[in-house]
Amino acid sequence: MKLNERAEITEGKKDIYTDLAIAAHQDDIEIMCPQAIIRGYQSQAFGLVAVVTADGAGSARAGKFANVTDKEMRDIRKVEQRTAAELGDYAALIQLDYNSAQIKDMNNEDQINDYVEIIKHYQPSVIYTHNLADKHPTHVAVAKKCIRAIRSLPPDQRPLRLYGCEVWRSLDWLSDEEKVVFDLTGYEEILNKLISVYESQIAGGKSYEKASSGRRIANATYAASHSVDQYESAAYAMDLTPLIEDDSLDPKEFIVSKVKKFIDELLV
Repeated sequence: MKLNERAEITEGKKDIYTDLAIAAHQDDIEIMCPQAIIRGYQSQAFGLVAVVTADGAGSARAGKFANVTDKEMRDIRKVEQRTAAELGDYAALIQLDYNSAQIKDMNNEDQINDYVEIIKHYQPSVIYTHNLADKHPTHVAVAKKCIRAIRSLPPDQRPLRLYGCEVWRSLDWLSDEEKVVFDLTGYEEILNKLISVYESQIAGGKSYEKASSGRRIANATYAASHSVDQYESAAYAMDLTPLIEDDSLDPKEFIVSKVKKFIDELLV
C-alpha cells in the first residue's frame, strides 16, 4: 500500500478489516461511527480501519489550549486519535495529514489515490463516511472524494455498503423508511470514554462528549412518536450505496432528492 509520504499508519492488535471509516478530522470517527466502533470492539469477526484525512491544525481552541500553535495542535490531536484507536480496539488507524485547503480542492488527486490504495489493501465490506448534507465543507469534500475513489474501482473491488454519517448536521429529517438506524444500547460507557480522549477539543471549547451522547440518546427516543423506545441509544446514517452501484447518479441530485422527499412529508 503506497500512501502519501506524510501518512502515518498505526496497526491494532488484530488483522480483521471488515469495516472502513473515512473521516475528515481527528474525533470525527468517534462522533459519527459509533456503530462501526462497537461492531469491531473486542470482536474476532469484525475489525475497524479508521482513516483520518486532515492534519488537525485548524481546530478551534480555548482555555489551556488557547495559545497552542497549529504545529503543536497537529501533534496533540494525532496522539489523541491514536489513544482513541487503541482504546476502541481499532484494527488499524491511518492519518493522512492533508490540510483543509488540499481536502477541499476537488482537483487534488493525491487524497483520492490514498483512499483507493486503502480500499484495495483492506477490502472492507462496509465503508462509512460523512453524509452529503453535512454543513462542514471539509466533511462534504471527504465524502465526495470517497465516492470518487470507490467509483474508480471495478465493481468486484467495491464495498457492499456505503453509509453517510452524522457530525455537523443530524439526520433526523431523513425519511424514516430511508434512515439507517444502528442500535448502540449497552455501549454508552465505552463511547463516552472514546470521545472524552479529545481533551484539546473539549477543554478547548467544544463539549463533544455531551453533544454526542445527547444525540445518540435523542436518536433513540425521538425515533417514533407513537411507540415506546426500541433502543436506549442509536446512530443514524444515510445509505449512499446507490452512488457506488450506479456511477451515473449525481451526488448533489441524490441528496436533493432526499430533501425533496422531506418536504413532501411535511404535515402542514
